[in-house]
Amino acid sequence: MKTELLALLRETDDYVSGQSLCQKFGVSRTAVWKTIRQLKEEGYEIEAVQNKGYRLMNVPDTLSSEELKSIRRTAWAGREIFYFPVIDSTNTRAKQLAEGGCPAGTLVVAEQQEAGKGRRGRSWVSPEGCGVFMTLLLKPDIHPDNASMLTLVAALAVSGAIEKLTKMTAGIKWPNDIVINGKKICGILTEMSMQFDCINHVVVGIGINVHNETFPEDVSRIATSLYLESGVHYNRAALIEEILEQFETYYAVYLKTEDLSGLVREYDAHLVNLHQKVKVLDPAEPFEGEAQGITPRGELIVDTQQGKMLVSAGEVSVRGIYGYV
Repeated sequence: MKTELLALLRETDDYVSGQSLCQKFGVSRTAVWKTIRQLKEEGYEIEAVQNKGYRLMNVPDTLSSEELKSIRRTAWAGREIFYFPVIDSTNTRAKQLAEGGCPAGTLVVAEQQEAGKGRRGRSWVSPEGCGVFMTLLLKPDIHPDNASMLTLVAALAVSGAIEKLTKMTAGIKWPNDIVINGKKICGILTEMSMQFDCINHVVVGIGINVHNETFPEDVSRIATSLYLESGVHYNRAALIEEILEQFETYYAVYLKTEDLSGLVREYDAHLVNLHQKVKVLDPAEPFEGEAQGITPRGELIVDTQQGKMLVSAGEVSVRGIYGYV
């Protein structure tokens, strides 16, 4: 009942009478009062006025499943939500849930990760109360060769969500780092399970620095947070909901062609590398050139002295000539 009661209080700016809540949920006034008390204990500011009822005044920065479900407006993303105060990795848990039969759209969210993962086996710092650590489970009916592009789809969704919520410009450093003022604010890790030419599932993990005030010395040069860039503490549940809404939109465009042909222009508009000198850290042979945008396959086009080169994501890393971007 807690989720439904929260959603109902959100629907109106006026008071909701205790009697109407009793009738809505088929419970006693005592049951309603106990639920209201639980919400207050969790940090929700709810005004209670005799003969008027209850009114939601303020919402805490909480990532409970009740909070996330009560604000959900998506068609399928977040259809099932699993929240964990502490977890090893949201990607790991999402894969376990997929193997257990959970449907596409299942969302895993954690307050803290003890073994957060980044690309190429790196760890992702995941302190309590500071960030968004989430993984969305997908089961797309696409060829496995096309799955890597979902990382770029997710980058567009996160960039769009941050811009809508904060009004700050959130660029993309190819292929999937979200950047504000030249520093990384978000990483995305997509992992796939497949057999032969069939995808079992794809998990899209997203980690965003939201409230962080400091970073470890080894990453402080390239990392930032929404708070450090704006001085504002943004609501993390609202950010997650916006990401899911944006992802549904971009994902639908992607599925029409199973590539990024319908998204190239918008992706390039967010690309912080565009028309910039970059260094491609290819293990075989590093090279430099000017980034020219992406192909419909999500490859980065790099104009070099030897001609145009197409760079695929994976073991390759792209950096600016003089730094991170």
